[in-house]
Amino acid sequence: MNYKRITLLGGHYGSGKTNIAVNMAHELKRQHSYTAVADLDIVNPYFRTLDSRDELEAEGIRMIVSQYANTNLDAPALPQDMYAIVHDKAMYSIVDVGGDDRGALALGRLSGMIAEEDNYDFFMVINKYRPLTPDPQSVMEVLEEIEEAGRLKFTGIINNSNLGAETTPEDVLNSMAFAEEVSRLSGLPLVLTSCEEKLYPLLEGKIENMFPMKLQKRPVE
Repeated sequence: MNYKRITLLGGHYGSGKTNIAVNMAHELKRQHSYTAVADLDIVNPYFRTLDSRDELEAEGIRMIVSQYANTNLDAPALPQDMYAIVHDKAMYSIVDVGGDDRGALALGRLSGMIAEEDNYDFFMVINKYRPLTPDPQSVMEVLEEIEEAGRLKFTGIINNSNLGAETTPEDVLNSMAFAEEVSRLSGLPLVLTSCEEKLYPLLEGKIENMFPMKLQKRPVE
């Protein structure tokens, strides 16, 4: 994938944005030496990118997270370090925006600068198998709420439909009609369909633009 300087990921809680973010950060690092992964959700106190801190930092990937990450404190303030996403033009970033409209509130503080530079993608991560987004219409409701809260329009769709470790190749294949309908309703391109790396050989050639992933060791939002 050819990355813009800023790649933002939004979606419903449980859509799997954090797994996507961590895997994209590793891929981005192979393209750009100065790479960061940021968790922009300052409402939800559990920042799952921290679960991959050791492997990310070992690869030289900068982590940008709230000082309250993985604590019980809910402090909706944008840490100063977050502004590096827009101010440091040499840095390429993967940004986990957060779940739903509340998680996207912090994006609204950066969206004007992101739009002005116009070197970004904002991908909606969808998961057919989550109970609160079981159909394309419910996904559209979440998409519109995030755009309104974050004051930035999505540019594409990532299909991350999965059932965790129980996911089969058929589950991924059966999600394609769902993802294509979301693409049609939103007018946004279906950019990627993800799968766990062990499933990739079974799906290669059957789905376009597959994105094989390593899963984090613990469940992620």
